[in-house]
Amino acid sequence: MKRAGLILVAALLALALAAPAVNAGYKKQYKLSVVVGPNSPWGQLGQRFADEVKKATQGRIDIKCYFAGKLFAGKQTNEFMLLRQGVADFAVGSTINWSPQMRELNLFSMPFLFPDYKALDAVKYGKAGKILLDRIEKNGVICLGWGENGFREITNRKRAIKKPADLDGLKIRAVGSPIFKDTFAALGANPVLMNWGDALTAFQQGTVDGEENPVNVVIIPYKIWQYHKYISIWHYTIDPLIIGVSKKTWLTFSKEDQAILGKIAKEVGAWEVGVARKGLTGDMSALKTLRDNGMEVTELKPAELKIFKAKVKPVWDKWTPEIGDDLVKMAIHEIEASRK
Repeated sequence: MKRAGLILVAALLALALAAPAVNAGYKKQYKLSVVVGPNSPWGQLGQRFADEVKKATQGRIDIKCYFAGKLFAGKQTNEFMLLRQGVADFAVGSTINWSPQMRELNLFSMPFLFPDYKALDAVKYGKAGKILLDRIEKNGVICLGWGENGFREITNRKRAIKKPADLDGLKIRAVGSPIFKDTFAALGANPVLMNWGDALTAFQQGTVDGEENPVNVVIIPYKIWQYHKYISIWHYTIDPLIIGVSKKTWLTFSKEDQAILGKIAKEVGAWEVGVARKGLTGDMSALKTLRDNGMEVTELKPAELKIFKAKVKPVWDKWTPEIGDDLVKMAIHEIEASRK
């Protein structure tokens, strides 16, 4: 009995010593960067991911969300750099904001490339998407799952936009990514690159005429109808989100916790994609919300969109080599296959 008791004590002591070792490299708290506030689907995705991870890991991985760009001091295009350096441990980042450091991600910003969500999914989950995620990992960030902002539509305070000439001279706020400047310049607008917080002030003051953003993630939550009467549904670019983790942080986690993180990222990502697309397929009921709040909604037809796409050919000529000829061709092939 005495010998058995000693063996039991030794076993318990070994377990006690081993348990902290599993988490020896873990931080007390991890930082997650989100560009927007907590109330939009984008912000909710970040918080939901953090909450589910803490619950599933019994508190081993405690993530704090830093909303409204607090980690990158107002320059949202710095987010990827902070993530790869390990300054931020996690991020729910837009491919647009990461594209200055990862030029391949400008694929999603190629104007009028993606006609619908089916085309987007074909690329994300096809060969082109795998190549993109592999290249991101080589640059120090592990992609755990996809979320979505959605197709970016254009709003303004002056007039309905039905043809490229309607954009002439309009000051349009766009994110600080060069491809957006090139696109709006090609369409005859005056692109103004600024962060979202500054943009809201500019809309209130009337110093900027319009903006482009997804309906469910930005236009409705931020009540853009307070500033702009007109919206055109033109699907000119798509804005996926990536739930990412710094590779430096990732390598400190056990295999078990890595599996938990990946599983939760895919689950909450799928939930948020559903929210981002709600009412924007089929009956397009989300547009009723815009009309009910006084917006004049213009839904552009395929023939009208062809005219816009022809105007942005210089953007395609410039950015296809930047993104990679092979990657663009592969995406086009996957999009065409999705339409058969």
